[in-house]
Amino acid sequence: MRANTDWFRDAKWGVFMHWLATMHRPGCTVDEWNAMVDAFDVDGLANQLAAAGAGYLFFTVGQIDGFYACPNEAYDRIVGIQPSKCSRRDLVSDLSDALAEKGIRLLVYLPAEPPYLDKEAVAKFPWVREPKNQRQAEFQTMWEGVIRDFALRCGTKIWGWWFDGCYYATDMYRHPEPPNFASFAAAAKAGNPQALVAFNQGVHTPVKPQSAFEDYTAGEISDAFPVWQGYDNLPGRFVGGAQYHILSYLAGKWGYDNPRFPDEFVIGYTKHVNQHEGVVTWDVPNTPAGLIREPFMNQLTALGRALGTIRRT
Repeated sequence: MRANTDWFRDAKWGVFMHWLATMHRPGCTVDEWNAMVDAFDVDGLANQLAAAGAGYLFFTVGQIDGFYACPNEAYDRIVGIQPSKCSRRDLVSDLSDALAEKGIRLLVYLPAEPPYLDKEAVAKFPWVREPKNQRQAEFQTMWEGVIRDFALRCGTKIWGWWFDGCYYATDMYRHPEPPNFASFAAAAKAGNPQALVAFNQGVHTPVKPQSAFEDYTAGEISDAFPVWQGYDNLPGRFVGGAQYHILSYLAGKWGYDNPRFPDEFVIGYTKHVNQHEGVVTWDVPNTPAGLIREPFMNQLTALGRALGTIRRT
């Protein structure tokens, strides 16, 4: 049974944020990471998103560098790194609370693999980076435990998950016995059965899900933005049973650089997808304090004004 995506469809558009230790402080230490997390301005970001009219935010819990913005006992037991690279502050919960006051929901980003730049952590997982087309059942079971810990800690403060790196689905997840897509989704929904889940298979068009356990399409797009062409190809709101969703970036690349589109394109494309009851998420660069940089704040505000979403929050 897929989760109800009505609220996601009604939101029309939202924001994606890569906020990482390696992005703002290369060579970051544990103390520096905790200082960054403690200084994250959750209220300032919530105010920005409300001012722009965004309906939700995707936030990166952690990625390739091994620093995570939330405590996780399961991860710490596995890797045994002391002091922990999981932050003392539960930034995910604090951010969700601040957003909720503005009527904005929080979804989170997490890779489907361990942080490969952290050699000490990776050594503790039975994971093979190359070649990836292997079952890796022992690793996946352990990683689902890490995901479940995040999910149970945050509960209904997390409204959805976007899992990156699910590239070899047939080898790793399409099996009748766990670990598989079903157990993967169950781990993410352990704290909130209505949390939305998507498994990213990379940049592919046409956009479609790769599992019956996805509630919405991951929809990663770089440069070739898909459009509907002709009545016979019109997928409607659902594609393969999943809510249609597109994710791309407003800057020159994910989390970096200057705006690459005029406002008219951002507005027009979002409207195009919305007209077919689809959803669009735009990734934006940010400051060390977690605030959206000014050129992108201006563009998001223009989008919210054009779509009439600013007043809703």
